[in-house]
Amino acid sequence: MLKRLMRDHQHIAMLLDILTNKNARLVEGEAVNFSVIRDIVEYMQSYAEHSHHPLEDITYHYYANKVGVPDSEQLHHEHDKLAQVSGSLMYSLNMILSDIVISKEKLVNDLASYISLQVAHMQFEEKEVFPHFANSLDSDDWQIIERQCQEKLVDDPLFSENDNVIFEDLKNYIAREDKGIKV
Repeated sequence: MLKRLMRDHQHIAMLLDILTNKNARLVEGEAVNFSVIRDIVEYMQSYAEHSHHPLEDITYHYYANKVGVPDSEQLHHEHDKLAQVSGSLMYSLNMILSDIVISKEKLVNDLASYISLQVAHMQFEEKEVFPHFANSLDSDDWQIIERQCQEKLVDDPLFSENDNVIFEDLKNYIAREDKGIKV
């Protein structure tokens, strides 16, 4: 389970790099593909917020009970804040894609804030949370956690090898990016 959480972070970091590049292009006044930005934020809402973060919450709750520490208010607060910020950003992106004008500055600032929050959140987890999991939880604990997570445990709709076509355009975009084709 911890490997899965870390793999998710690697995937999210890749997507945040794409968003950072798009935001830099926006700042420079260049045209960007807003559908790609929206697809990334939609992926983060549908997968990270509804599967990845709940897995982290369940795991932390189990860890906290096992070692006798309070549940992490910071972890829960950051997950809630990320959901709020992504919802606001998604609203702006949908407005743009519906040909409703919003200020470039608002979008640039909202996107930069979103990226910054995501990066800081992952750094907090990787430096402060995940090491506690690795040091305190054994294979029996992980089996129990996996059973507790079954309801939230879904295949990654973007980075798994299933036949899911929900994010097919984004998958194709990432594949082109990996080949050095800028879109």
